[in-house]
Amino acid sequence: MRILGIDPGLSRTGWSVVEAEAGREPRLDASGLIETASASPLQERLRFLHERLSRVLSDHQPAAAAAEDLFFLKASPSMRSTLEARGVILLACAQAGVSVCAYDPRTVKASLTGSGASGKAQVQRMVQRLLKLAQPLTPDDVADAAAIALCHSKMSRLGGLKVVDRIGGGLRRAPVSQASRAASLPPRGRRASRGACEEGAPSTP
Repeated sequence: MRILGIDPGLSRTGWSVVEAEAGREPRLDASGLIETASASPLQERLRFLHERLSRVLSDHQPAAAAAEDLFFLKASPSMRSTLEARGVILLACAQAGVSVCAYDPRTVKASLTGSGASGKAQVQRMVQRLLKLAQPLTPDDVADAAAIALCHSKMSRLGGLKVVDRIGGGLRRAPVSQASRAASLPPRGRRASRGACEEGAPSTP
């Protein structure tokens, strides 16, 4: 299965395409960084992000996409811009008919290292090890996108997630199997958030 991992942001959106087949080691097919100019109008930055991500989807034809889930302790300009960028990312995936699953950072870390409290350097080393890369994947946004794709690959193999439909303006949480829950739990029984998925819709003419 070809998975597009996405680390969303308005200024910088990292993406990585990981090929993950049952019984085979995962492989990094492609990766990149989409940057928008802070001096440009917001609508132009969002248009550029949509255009570039749509091209990535067209070029690599992923079977699924996975993105970082977003949590903010308080409202801020950066929160608003990141959410706007995430909306454009979801739109591009929906137009390409690609389903998107969201994972919070602790779940991504736990799925790779066994601990939801792992540091960024530890996660990056695990990404390098799992993908058998000669050098760490850079920049951080791209490495994070690869980690998200690897997390989705693991959760999918364990049968812990399924695509769910939008309900009442929100996303219904996908059920997680016991094996999947155990794999994503940080040490000492701390609870990790479940992934939520939204089914992609084919673009309309």
